Amino acid sequence: MTGPRIPNLWAVPELKEKILFTFMCLVIYRLGAHIATPGVNVQVMADFMRNQGAQTLFGVYDMFVGGGFSRATVLALGIMPYISASIMFQLAGAVFPYVEKLQKEEEGRKKITQWTRYMTVGLALGQAYGFSIFTESLAGAVTSPGWGFRLITILTLTTGAVFVMWLGEQITERGIGNGMSLLIFFSIIEGMWPGLFRTLDFVNQGVISFPALVVLGAVMIGVIAGVVALTVAARRIPIQIPRKVMGRGRIREGAKTYIPIRLNSAGVMPIIFAQSVIIVPGTIATFSNQPALQAMSDAFQPGTGTYYVTYALLIIFFTYFYTSIIFNPVDLAENLKKQGGFVPGVKPGAATADYIDDVLSRVTLPGSVFLTAVALLPFFIFDAFNVPFFFGGTAILIIVGVALDTMQQVQQHLRVRHYDEFMKQGRLKFRGRRR
Repeated sequence: MTGPRIPNLWAVPELKEKILFTFMCLVIYRLGAHIATPGVNVQVMADFMRNQGAQTLFGVYDMFVGGGFSRATVLALGIMPYISASIMFQLAGAVFPYVEKLQKEEEGRKKITQWTRYMTVGLALGQAYGFSIFTESLAGAVTSPGWGFRLITILTLTTGAVFVMWLGEQITERGIGNGMSLLIFFSIIEGMWPGLFRTLDFVNQGVISFPALVVLGAVMIGVIAGVVALTVAARRIPIQIPRKVMGRGRIREGAKTYIPIRLNSAGVMPIIFAQSVIIVPGTIATFSNQPALQAMSDAFQPGTGTYYVTYALLIIFFTYFYTSIIFNPVDLAENLKKQGGFVPGVKPGAATADYIDDVLSRVTLPGSVFLTAVALLPFFIFDAFNVPFFFGGTAILIIVGVALDTMQQVQQHLRVRHYDEFMKQGRLKFRGRRR
């Protein structure tokens, strides 16, 4: 699959407007991510994140908001309250039948979207209050602590979170699509630039040799290529659609198609869940002086065998867990049965569901192992080359996934434009006349 050429992008007025609108929204988002929250000493916050917060929950959060948390900006919460609310309703569909029913209906999905917005506001209020308490706990971080500062912070950060949610929806509706994902994508990209410049400084100072830099670049390209292969790889289950009488003697010919079972159906979520669990000891130890908690935190620091083994097992577990939630073989088998389709050699109904579930289980195992390798490999790479920034597996998967989705969106716009022009020009002729 080849990507769209740049001249073709500007040749389509509608697509050009969508790209410019998306770019404008992203610029506004990144500008807002550099406006400091009133009453916060940004330098104190940045020093804490540099010294203690990088390997805690705050470090993961800061990556998704493009450094807005460490800079204590008005958009410090970023898109994360909305993402958290979306995940909560997605998981609720596997627990509550009523939510699952709504997810299958058009009107129900609109209702869930509205509930997600309300939940986003509630989560933003809670997280903004937690942010105000957290900053007050840092010595010298708040100039005038108290309820006045807390109320201003809650109002500012909640408004910022709602604005980011609205901005993402505008990109989805009026831009090139994938609004929420693009906001995270550019947040991660922006956070990488300072580290890249520091790496070049290390090369100039002789800390990192030029051959080592070349090897590092080659390894990173290989890792990205592997992630692309992991993202698009799929096991195709063949499906046969039988011939069907349509009425008045018309017969619809049978067709052969397939169901793609992706090697990594869960996407980046297993790594996010695993990170959220494994950094809990370090986050708790940051606010506690208990020797036992500090010892547990030290045992789960990157670079230890306990950290790597636990991290790997958590990723494999959450891969199966999340895949089982988002992929329902029973519903898929029932839909096939209703449409008259079947898997060759497999009985429709329960047998088809069991067959799909078996294929899914076998495909998920190598996918989870590959996902674990993608998550752990950067630790070993950057420890070996001693580079001043970390390009983690989560960031790689998000960047690659969003880039591929955006490319498909652009290609779809170009394809639709091509078909529209084809129909307008009327190149089909019948008995010498254009149709």
